[in-house]
Amino acid sequence: MEDDAPVIYGLEFQARALTSQTAESDAIRFLVGTQSLKFDNQIHIIDFDDENNIISKSVLLHQAGEIWHISASPADKAVLSTCYNKTSESRVVTCGAVWRMPPEWESGSHESPDDPHNSHNPQNLELLCHLDNSAHGNASSVLWEPMGDGKRVISLADNHALLWDLTESSTQATISSSATLEGKGQLKFTSGKWSPHHNCTQLATANDTAIRGWDLRTMSQIYCIENAHGQLVRDLDFNPNKQYYLASCGDDCKVKFWDVRNINEPVKSLEEHSHWVWSVRYNHSHDQLVLTGSSDSRVILSNMVSISSEPFGHLVDDDDLSDGEDNHQDENKEPLQDSIISTYEEHEDSVYAVEWSSADPWLFASLSYDGRLVINRVPRALKYHILL
Repeated sequence: MEDDAPVIYGLEFQARALTSQTAESDAIRFLVGTQSLKFDNQIHIIDFDDENNIISKSVLLHQAGEIWHISASPADKAVLSTCYNKTSESRVVTCGAVWRMPPEWESGSHESPDDPHNSHNPQNLELLCHLDNSAHGNASSVLWEPMGDGKRVISLADNHALLWDLTESSTQATISSSATLEGKGQLKFTSGKWSPHHNCTQLATANDTAIRGWDLRTMSQIYCIENAHGQLVRDLDFNPNKQYYLASCGDDCKVKFWDVRNINEPVKSLEEHSHWVWSVRYNHSHDQLVLTGSSDSRVILSNMVSISSEPFGHLVDDDDLSDGEDNHQDENKEPLQDSIISTYEEHEDSVYAVEWSSADPWLFASLSYDGRLVINRVPRALKYHILL
């Protein structure tokens, strides 16, 4: 069974910001934000034609500054947010903003990346609103409410988590509540994730070596994993099918899996990378598939089946495991073994972001700092093993 070759797309600028277009469930589409100090920054809209293995792109200008974080609205394909650097009174500040793509971007203006005439006159993004947090410090990320209507976002700025309400047209944002990280020294959120569970009332954040959980109804802390990693925690992700499970990664080269009901130790720990791990992502449909990207230039796809919602190869409820009676058929069946499925080495620079496609659960993209975007697929043999 021959696996398809990876498809590689090169941006002319350095880049570290990647997201899939969350609201798009038909086309395979990723958004990439560039980091250039000399030229206008850009957002590349990358479409992937799965049948013909071809990438097409369109480019939009992001003149506000170099992009450190990008995320897409879950409700409106044309709306996205960025965190970007700009110079203000001879110091660099990081701001957050919500943007709309011009109406033409979807009307077939995509070009092949090899076309010499492409990106001759890219259009500007339309600014909808600033998440103006100059009083609260530098924005590190903007998180959209999962499965929401695209009207609630959280921005993490230095040691503040700010919950914003957007107006119907998204042209105005007001802070509805906020939480502040208290403690000694200069505390700073490095990343966060809005949980899709518990009616979207929980947020997890990372700062230094700690992971904290917050209740968004009261903006109060509900748990804290003090030394989750030996060094800085870089990224978090919630298991989409198991409400208490959370993955984290960091500068100690480790990826850890937590059950937040018991925070004394991780449920599982992986040590496959040889440098800082920048990004961890659960597959949206099959939560045993976990992607990680690291500054060892590698992307690793792991099969964490023992702590997934399908430990025996089919869906198991937490309640089923505690009911003695009904699971006779599983008594003699060993849980499947966790394994590293594949290590992808198409990058030559630090991999800062990995993302699963919103449209195709077997396809993912990774982005390294030199502007190389690689699209890969889950190996066919494993895909059929999971499906059949």
